[in-house]
Amino acid sequence: MEPNNPPNPLDPKQVKTAFKAFKKRLKLTQLDEDSKLGRSPMTGGSHSSIVAIQPPSEFSHEIWQELVKQGKLKPAGRGMYELVKEL
Repeated sequence: MEPNNPPNPLDPKQVKTAFKAFKKRLKLTQLDEDSKLGRSPMTGGSHSSIVAIQPPSEFSHEIWQELVKQGKLKPAGRGMYELVKEL
């Protein structure tokens, strides 16, 4: 019988890279939404209503769960995540 080994810890560099990729994709999605026709930059400066996205698929589900555990992301339902607002 083999001893219980803890699962391989996630590479901190990969977790950091995934978090950067998430923030970049969220920002690009928000900018894309802001640039749609019908939204005028002259009207009140409203910001994008997009707060959650599906994370980049090139990273495993475990990485996103680790970022939730670290308090950097929170699940928004249906496989989407949103940034935790820093105080």
